[in-house]
Amino acid sequence: MNRVLFRNAMVWDGSGADAFPADVLVEGQRIRTIARTPGQMAADGTTIVDCKGRTLMPGLVEGHAHISFGGAVNDSDLGNIPPEEHLLLTMRNAKTLLDHGFTSAYSAATSKLRLDVVIRNEVDAGRLPGPRIRAGSPEITVTGGLGDERKMHMYYESFGMIADGPEEIAKAVRLCCREGVDNIKINISGDDLGPKAHGGVTVMREDEVQMAVSVARDFGKKINCHARAAESVKRAVRCGVDVIYHCESADEEALDMLEAAKHRIFVGPAIGIIYGTLYDGEAFGFTREFALHIGMQRVIDDSRRVYTELRKRGVRVLIGGDYGFAQSPQGTNARDLRHFVDLLGYSPSEALQCGTRIGGEVMGLKGELGEVKEGYLADLLLVNGDPLKDLDMMVHEENLLVIMKDGALYKNNASALAHERNVAAQ
Repeated sequence: MNRVLFRNAMVWDGSGADAFPADVLVEGQRIRTIARTPGQMAADGTTIVDCKGRTLMPGLVEGHAHISFGGAVNDSDLGNIPPEEHLLLTMRNAKTLLDHGFTSAYSAATSKLRLDVVIRNEVDAGRLPGPRIRAGSPEITVTGGLGDERKMHMYYESFGMIADGPEEIAKAVRLCCREGVDNIKINISGDDLGPKAHGGVTVMREDEVQMAVSVARDFGKKINCHARAAESVKRAVRCGVDVIYHCESADEEALDMLEAAKHRIFVGPAIGIIYGTLYDGEAFGFTREFALHIGMQRVIDDSRRVYTELRKRGVRVLIGGDYGFAQSPQGTNARDLRHFVDLLGYSPSEALQCGTRIGGEVMGLKGELGEVKEGYLADLLLVNGDPLKDLDMMVHEENLLVIMKDGALYKNNASALAHERNVAAQ
């Protein structure tokens, strides 16, 4: 059995408690022992990682993953990628996520049916490097909704699977379940970045939402939704959606409903794409003036109001900001940790818990994933510094000295860095 001993670590365990010095023993896929008195555990038959006081923490969980998104400026760019090239792009993105410390990914949606499914299966079989994945469906939308790029005189692919009325919705959900997805995605509202219905418009009827949820339940699947408008949030809660993304226009009634359902649901602001459009979009045609015109600053301001309330009310919130567009590229996903602090009022510890412990819960592995605890799955990061003092370090892969997933050392640069320091000191 594989045995790895992390010596002299400063453990941030994901619970919200202060970090503490400890040795951590991993056996097989799980954490066997956490010794708060370092130096007491026998090292026979183990691979030793000398942490030298650096931070050992849980692996990150991408709670709004779009593993098949890459470099798109417009939604239709994702539809234009041929399926063969799109599979390769998704494969590269999975490796990029793992390289940046995301050992798990809860897919909000895929661009084409089965892209997530294929990569999940290959990762699970050990043939591709990547996080553990809950595979998403395409975004099931209605005519005129987010993901419908068609015109009367032209058929145009985007990332949406278009279905109108409860029976078409039911068929679309069944098709996705048949093809092996873990999560169903529906677009209940429009979006200010989309060419059609804006974010304040609720486009999917309640009977359509209810049908999607009902069929997903029949197959034992979770269901996610895109919901910006207040009514779309309320519709999602009433119908039993599991993960409700965005929510920035939630009114008081919607906030109360979210709080009442807080032990059942998760929410996610997906603030990264909004920030990227405002501040990093110039090179891709999103001038500052245009970003303000389409309401990106309003979305940030409304998100601050809503998520300040949701944090106070104990609603579980996920990091993940629609990464995979040109202005918010894959690999920068950990920017969300800083966004949660700077834009939404979270403390660094609270933000990291959203990206670890709460992420473990949305993966369906509460009590097994997202914390450094005995008996938990050994998804661990050794960070070259203290992320509670500098969340920005989590964005840069060179700061992740060790990446462990399921007890296996995917990356181990701890000894190399120590050697470099010894040489520099001579």
